[in-house]
Amino acid sequence: MNVRDLIYIKALAKFRHFGHAAQACHVSQPALSTQVKKLEDELGIVLFERDNRSVRVTDAGRDIVALAEDALAVIENIKSAAETARDPLSGHLRIGSIPTIAPYVLPEFVAHARGAMPDLKLQFREDITERLNEALLSGDIDAAVLATAPEDPKLDVIELYDEPFWVIFPQHHKLQDVRLIRTQDLPVDELLLLAEGHCFRDQAMDVCRLDSANENYAVRATSLETLINMVAARQGVTLVPAMALNPRWTGMADVQAEKLNDKSAYRRIYLTYRKTFPRKALLDKVADIFCADLPSSVRVIKR
Repeated sequence: MNVRDLIYIKALAKFRHFGHAAQACHVSQPALSTQVKKLEDELGIVLFERDNRSVRVTDAGRDIVALAEDALAVIENIKSAAETARDPLSGHLRIGSIPTIAPYVLPEFVAHARGAMPDLKLQFREDITERLNEALLSGDIDAAVLATAPEDPKLDVIELYDEPFWVIFPQHHKLQDVRLIRTQDLPVDELLLLAEGHCFRDQAMDVCRLDSANENYAVRATSLETLINMVAARQGVTLVPAMALNPRWTGMADVQAEKLNDKSAYRRIYLTYRKTFPRKALLDKVADIFCADLPSSVRVIKR
């Protein structure tokens, strides 16, 4: 058994398809299939059930894959520790972010990070919270900018900033006559939300005290851009986080934006990482850069 074997079974468990797993591992499908079969023979157990259409992880295989992921994470920590010993601000760092943060924070972060840490090679991944947490735990990424605190005890956070919610509504809407808009003023039957899986959708529902029975089912958008265009078409109202406010949106003749006048109408943004990740000094530096030039519309958390 070697590290390559662990990488192969981790990929096969993730994709449940030999071709896709081989592509992710940059090897041929026969090579990966042969190596997985050799590992099964060596261990004396079947890790994967195979048929013509799919691959399924067996109960025993699930335990082995979990141990393989732990082992690969330790190997990554060894590499990270060596990079830290050479230079704490060099090497590689893989960062994830959710779609309602990445477009508004990462470009500025990259520009500043390249100047402050020229020897650090950054890799980025944009995805929903659930999959980013899974990637953190499996060691596929090192840190993630998220809007929810982790539930898994293996993860920890650096608090970055608090971001208020704004409401976007069509011109000449009845909200235009409300001086200080609160969540209780929002027409819940008109509220447009992101699709399931986006944490901002859950946060918006929580702030507005909504359940699934109150939702507008006409739209299942995967981007704030789509929601804004729906508002401009007078299909409802929506909420956006402060950093997402785009001058192009607020300057549109068809929509209006107002900050919600509720103390609870905000989300906290975190830099989430594994507790075992050895390069905490690097993450502290990353957090400082993230917060260095944030607009006055958000509140930086002092550390």
